[in-house]
Amino acid sequence: MAHRARSRRTARRYWWVRLSDEALLDVRFCDLGLALDRSPLARPVARLYEELASRGIGFRPHCWLGEEWFSPDGVPGFALPFFLAHPRLRRLERRMLGEVEGGNRNWFMRILRHEAGHALDNAYRLRRRRQWRETFGPASLPYPDSYRPRPGSRRYVQHLGSWYAQSHPTEDFAETFAVWLKPGSRWRRQYQDWPALAKLEYVDALMAEIGAAAPPVRTRAHVDSLAHDTRTLRQHYAAVLERYAAPTRREEDDLLERVFAYEPGPARLRAATFLRRLRPRLHDSLVARVGCSEYLVHQVMRAAIRRCTELSLYVVGDRRRAARHAEWALTRLARAFEKSAGRRLTL
Repeated sequence: MAHRARSRRTARRYWWVRLSDEALLDVRFCDLGLALDRSPLARPVARLYEELASRGIGFRPHCWLGEEWFSPDGVPGFALPFFLAHPRLRRLERRMLGEVEGGNRNWFMRILRHEAGHALDNAYRLRRRRQWRETFGPASLPYPDSYRPRPGSRRYVQHLGSWYAQSHPTEDFAETFAVWLKPGSRWRRQYQDWPALAKLEYVDALMAEIGAAAPPVRTRAHVDSLAHDTRTLRQHYAAVLERYAAPTRREEDDLLERVFAYEPGPARLRAATFLRRLRPRLHDSLVARVGCSEYLVHQVMRAAIRRCTELSLYVVGDRRRAARHAEWALTRLARAFEKSAGRRLTL
């Protein structure tokens, strides 16, 4: 009886689960009835707290649900995106944007550690310290709308995608902290002989200094909380799609168009799906052929898959031949990434 009662309460709370995508898009955020502590996100957040405790850090960032990953300046906490709180919303996110940011356990924990770095920076006002500024740069630098990464640079750690540490000093710190915090991280060995090692050693000393000390900033504000957001999901996705609108041409387009086609063949196999299936084999092959880092190859594969989705490309003809041609194209693209300063990326 108790189980059936809980099921009925859940059904009333998530009345929108069986709506079509079109109908779901017209639901307001505040009407979704989501709560972080009743979602699948509660357990990994608790795991983050355990990781902080294992490092001797007493600080615990508070979390809430919002439209996207968000660490407000001056607030020792961060928002988690709504779509991760329920499988139905994940499916909608994938349909609308092609991927779910933080959609698997490893990716989710990586972002949690990164956001914890921002929250800790705010809680202890770390960016005001002279050595912090000397190590990462002034946090007062304008936050850019986009940046052009240098894929071959060893001055930054490689954690989240797109060489994100290079976008701004605050992101450099958050990425460095995330690498340091990861359980079992062998950062001393991984970044040996890299200038980025000095940043990791600074974070190591800084966290030992902070320890269990209470932070001076203790506000529990929930900025742009989902509970008070009256926008519809349709309005949200329209704004996101406009912000991240793909340029008309990219450097990989010519290569991908030589391998795949705009018109589907008899099997109607999407090029993005084809590359996902080949990813493990192509990943190892590209690392060996190009002699570059696994991180760079991961970014190249991710960029190619996303672009195949945006261009609606398909596999035609013999799949073995298509696999060989895909390997050729991705090798060319990886070498171009390795030598270039990277294309401008939107934040």
